[in-house]
Amino acid sequence: MSHSARFVPIPREQWPQQMQAALEAMTPPTPRHSVPPPGGRPGRPKAQNTLGTFAHHPDLAQAWMAFNGHILYGTTLTLRQRELLVLRVAAVLDSPFAWAQHLVHQEEAGLSERDVQHIAFGPNAPFLDPVEAAMMRSVDELIGDGTVSPATFDALANHLSEQQLLDLIFTIGCYTVLTWMTDTIGLEIDADLPTA
Repeated sequence: MSHSARFVPIPREQWPQQMQAALEAMTPPTPRHSVPPPGGRPGRPKAQNTLGTFAHHPDLAQAWMAFNGHILYGTTLTLRQRELLVLRVAAVLDSPFAWAQHLVHQEEAGLSERDVQHIAFGPNAPFLDPVEAAMMRSVDELIGDGTVSPATFDALANHLSEQQLLDLIFTIGCYTVLTWMTDTIGLEIDADLPTA
């Protein structure tokens, strides 16, 4: 662990039994996107440091996994929209951990290298799709001001349904809180994640 780590994630083989129920809670009642099989997709990162941290508090883990499961697999947003929001949260909060954790979804979300550069630059990047610019601006505004400005909200509401707007707000909130946790504790980037 790094010098700044404040406690050590529990290795999977030492997880309390209740963590199984927590992992099962990640499957939402209405899946809209592919839910990975138990144990994750072959060759994909396993998020061991994050899950090992949650293993310290299985009751919280189960509640969180139900919420996060909706954000990941039940959201009415597209995968591209979801990952755009999550990566923008990582950029605004300057979190290498959150950035690495979600950059691995770049290809499946249909994000090009240029898209990723735009996300890092922000909503004023040149040649942005207006809706995606408004989505990025909503991240900046929620994190900075605690609300989305009327102009940004109107730009989003012209293209997104009420369910999508709610999913947008809660995706930003979900990953802001998760980043608060990982960065406060000082989690190291998992060894199975690329760091560049």
